[in-house]
Amino acid sequence: MTRGSSTSRVSRWDGHGREHVVHVVRTGVQRTIRCETCGWRRGAQFLPWLKAEEHLAESHQATVDPTAPRQPSR
Repeated sequence: MTRGSSTSRVSRWDGHGREHVVHVVRTGVQRTIRCETCGWRRGAQFLPWLKAEEHLAESHQATVDPTAPRQPSR
């Protein structure tokens, strides 16, 4: 019997307004992280979304979460 896989994504914007996306693909207990922007790829069994966020921040300076509530401007 073949187990199905599922995919989720972590997206952040950089200071120039560009969106960067890392996909987290789950097959069984193993997860693979793949960056759409640069092709970076890594296996991660634990905390894959945190590792995806770290990659986006460190490699692409993408730290703005598009799903976070906006702060009112002062």
